This record gives sequence, C-alpha cells and structure tokens, in this order.
Amino acid sequence: MSKIRCIVIEDEPLAVQFLAEYIVQVPFLELQATFKNALLAIEFLRDHATDLIFLDIHLPQLKGMDFLKTLMNPPAVIITTAYHQYAVQGFDLNVTDYLLKPFAFERFLVAVNKVKTAQSEKLKTNDRVEEKDFIFLNVQKKKVKILFSEIVYIESQREYIKINTIKQQYLTKMSTQEIERLLPVQLFKRIHRSFIISIPKIESYTAEMVEVNGISIPIGREYRGIIENL
Repeated sequence: MSKIRCIVIEDEPLAVQFLAEYIVQVPFLELQATFKNALLAIEFLRDHATDLIFLDIHLPQLKGMDFLKTLMNPPAVIITTAYHQYAVQGFDLNVTDYLLKPFAFERFLVAVNKVKTAQSEKLKTNDRVEEKDFIFLNVQKKKVKILFSEIVYIESQREYIKINTIKQQYLTKMSTQEIERLLPVQLFKRIHRSFIISIPKIESYTAEMVEVNGISIPIGREYRGIIENL
C-alpha cells in the first residue's frame, strides 16, 4: 500500500514540530507540507492531492471548522486542539479522530491507524463496487437486489435506513455511514446527516434543499456548498 500523504495546518510552531516528529516515525505516513493558516492550505489543495489533514481549530483568518466545511470531498481529517468542546461538531463533520493537546505518540498512532484501516477498506470496497451496478441488502429476512440506477435517496431512521427507489422503498438495519461506504462515490452524495442522494436524480436545488425525483431533501448546514461543487 502506498504511503498516506498528509499536511499539517497549525499556527503554533512547537505544535508543528511535534507533529512533524511524530509523522516521520510512522513508516506509512508522508508529510507533504505544513501551513500556519487554512487559506494557505486551500491554495495547496487546489493543485495537490492529499490523504490526511492534521487540523488545528483556532487558526488565524479562517477557523479550522469553517475551513473543513469549505472542502468538497475532503480527505481524512484528524483534529489537533487544546479545546474539547468542539469534539461533537468535529465528528458531525466526519473527522476520523479528535486529539486533545498535549497527546502522546501512542495516542497519535491510534488515530493514524484508523486512517490506514479506513483507506484499506475503501480500496477494497471501491474494487467491489466498480465490478457491479447493484447491491444486495437484508430486507425482511431475505437478500434483496437493488440497482444503483434505481435509488433516488437514502434516509436514516435511527438504527435503520430507508432506501427510496423509483419502484418502492426498502428498510434495512444498518447505519448511514455503512451504506455510504458501499455506494459508488461518483453516483451518490451525502448532503445531510440523515440523507444520501443520487446525483443523477437531482432535478433542482437551492442553498437549503435538493429536489430529487420530485422529492425535496434538506441540505445540512455543514454540507452546504457540496451541491454547487459537484
């Protein structure tokens, strides 16, 4: 497996130094660059692909969480901060881990191993997805074949998800995160904590909602801008 390319966005020189020292000790990590503010990182990301961002929250000019909301198809993100109160917001934005300063190398290693595991699973899933245009899901004690081309949107219902297709609805016991990993990224996009939509089924949109197949789906605040960038 190739190395995980990463960048550090951190305005404290000592914190940057510690992170760089941690990164160089991990064989599967490759440090591409460090940035003292998020605006400089945005310029870098326009021309370079990266796999992982170590992100501080309290940054000059553009705060870490606000920066994260601007990213279309963001890479893995590990928050590094001295402030615990932003943890819930961070996980709402699908960050991989949340490291409270000061953190030991062992805790750092736990976080980056999560990224490595997730990337390995994603590669395996993408290989499987590219070979087919359907998925089998457990529905009422049997496996049901559902074509990707027929899915309109998917809605979270606590421990279940409801898959709305052009023909009918299916209810299966799994999380939104689990089904999202099984869907081809070029066809589906998450626009809300509770909703995943089919990109080809989009008929119209505003800053707050998307219409798919005649159904209005809300866009979550942290997901605004995603549709514009498709």
